[in-house]
Amino acid sequence: MSGDAGVPTKLEELLANAQQSYRDKFGGSEPEIAVSAPGRVNLIGEHTDYNDGFVLPMALPMVTIVVGSRTQDKQITIVTTALNADYPKHVEFSVPQQNKPLNPGSPRWANYVKGVIQHYSAGINTGFKAVITSNVPLGGGLSSSASLEVAMYTFLQQITPDDGDLVAKALACQKAEHTFANMPCGIMDQFISVMGKQDHALLIDCRSLQANLVPLSDPNLVVLITNSNVRHTLTGSEYPTRRRQCEEAAKALGKASLREATAADLEAKKDQLDEVVYRRARHVIGEIARTVRAADALKEGNYQEFGKLMVESHNSLRDDYDVSCAELDELVELAMKVEGVYGSRMTGGGFGGCTVSLVEAGAVEKAIQQVKENYSGKASFYVTKPSDGASVLNL
Repeated sequence: MSGDAGVPTKLEELLANAQQSYRDKFGGSEPEIAVSAPGRVNLIGEHTDYNDGFVLPMALPMVTIVVGSRTQDKQITIVTTALNADYPKHVEFSVPQQNKPLNPGSPRWANYVKGVIQHYSAGINTGFKAVITSNVPLGGGLSSSASLEVAMYTFLQQITPDDGDLVAKALACQKAEHTFANMPCGIMDQFISVMGKQDHALLIDCRSLQANLVPLSDPNLVVLITNSNVRHTLTGSEYPTRRRQCEEAAKALGKASLREATAADLEAKKDQLDEVVYRRARHVIGEIARTVRAADALKEGNYQEFGKLMVESHNSLRDDYDVSCAELDELVELAMKVEGVYGSRMTGGGFGGCTVSLVEAGAVEKAIQQVKENYSGKASFYVTKPSDGASVLNL
């Protein structure tokens, strides 16, 4: 896997860095606990999760690692090594009590951590000190936030074990993001970070929270992620606005969510909908159907069909959902000129971040070269395969 310069790509190196940072910060002592949780790339099914639809993500080999130890007091001390995290990179606070809950504040990175601690189902009754390190790019649409939340929850499970319910774990991490980071995200990112499986994508039904593994283990196939290195901040008005527009469309169609609506339902009410709201709904309804078809195509090994659906998804996100940008459109266009690239699309929330492409293994270097030579910006590349979800690491 290639990636950003200076950031370790191998788990062992990243863990060694985390351990060294822990020694440096905490007087040479060794951590007792180490856990990791991956970022994710969504192959198809964008902006469908908060509409009760289907998504098809896979966990990445890029992870957030938390190392740490219990303390004898009720103080929690957490340090991040992330270069792009806001200052201070060191926070201290008391274990939350019923009458003294944690609250969001500054620095922003710590809100994700505090939210998980506050919503941890088994409760925390002892202090701890921890170091967080990650090679999931921040702001790249690869879900560094869910990776951080799920890693922290997995760490807390080692401090005070819970009942091991994986869906409850994902939901608690989602709640942390809603309440402490003020981001009304769907369930996909946390779900795949918890439940990812090597050599498989995961078709998640965001209404029932059922998930089905979809094999993606063909040795002649790779997933190429291309980071535009245009950074987006989603907590602005764009994301909540689209969510409201989808809710407005569902209400106008007399449905609990757009998952229950068909293209025919939408066309029948087109005259009663604002033009922008209509386009938002058209994307979501179409994307939910595309995602189910794409999962079937992958199961059948029909990569041409899967790739065609990826491009349709991108066009819909660009034209109907208005979340692409010139750089993402350019990257998709460049990738699709290369023989052996089955499909390419923007992935993640939009407004920058990454594209994802399904590529024949033998064509990946050509695809990277094409972008390096012709992209107007400076891209980073990650050649990946589906990886496992959160895990406890041996020290």
